[in-house]
Amino acid sequence: QVQLVESGGGSVQAGGSLRLSCAASGYTYRRFSMAWFRQAPGKEREGVAAIDSDGWTNYADSVKGRFTISQENAKKFLLLQMNSLKPEDTAMYYCAAGYRSGTSLYPSEYNNWGQGTQVTVSS
Repeated sequence: QVQLVESGGGSVQAGGSLRLSCAASGYTYRRFSMAWFRQAPGKEREGVAAIDSDGWTNYADSVKGRFTISQENAKKFLLLQMNSLKPEDTAMYYCAAGYRSGTSLYPSEYNNWGQGTQVTVSS
């Protein structure tokens, strides 16, 4: 059973940085894609960044150049380095895993989700 546990959220001023981490277990890492999604109150869940089993990455236009997705420790941890944070980045951030989902940023392509970690950016 796939288990995903996020950490690293918090409150930061605009222009600051945060690093999110997702501990992943219970699946064959080489066949799964991983991604970060976020959801603000009253809005739909949106894809932020994804990485496939070969290391190819994809980013939402709104975070390109500011966020970096990566994996470490034999893919047991999914990371999201967030720099130059803006108030519009405020949301609950979720880690997701999908079997051969490529670098999709569509939530429907992923069927394993963490519980989320809150990121709040103040102006």
